[in-house]
Amino acid sequence: MQKKVSSKQTYEARIFTISKDIIEDDAGKQFERDIVHHHGGVGVLARKGDQILFVHQYRPAVDAMMLEIPAGKLEKDEDPYTCGLRELEEESGFTCDNLSLICEFYSTPGFCNEKLYIYEASDLIPVEHPKAMDEDEEIELCWYDIDQALDMIKRKEIIDAKTIIAIQYAAMHR
Repeated sequence: MQKKVSSKQTYEARIFTISKDIIEDDAGKQFERDIVHHHGGVGVLARKGDQILFVHQYRPAVDAMMLEIPAGKLEKDEDPYTCGLRELEEESGFTCDNLSLICEFYSTPGFCNEKLYIYEASDLIPVEHPKAMDEDEEIELCWYDIDQALDMIKRKEIIDAKTIIAIQYAAMHR
């Protein structure tokens, strides 16, 4: 079994760091790996019956407008549940009495330790004065029913992994 022998941070950015790790296999052979370290993120499947709330926003990393569930990054040492409530309010203007954890997963474990959590929110409550969005966010809210969302996946209009997982969960648990 492979094991980590050493790790040295080589880069620090605002939302992630990169380390150069030395990995050793059972035969004693060593390999270098660059690892991206990220605090993770949370997505929220917000529903009203068969309707799912989406945010439509520009994503610079892929230079495209994306249709996604409300989501955002975890702050250092932030609880995922708390982050989910915060992101739901910031991005949609809603809150809820309870979030239910649907799943947690690593986005790209081949080179990154980012872990994502997806929660479900039902019984949405409008917030009179919601927390402000991040300064670089311009978000349009959209509601689609589950079947429309599934068709949008088929037509490659929804290509965000966390959103696809949330839609498939909603379809399985109508």
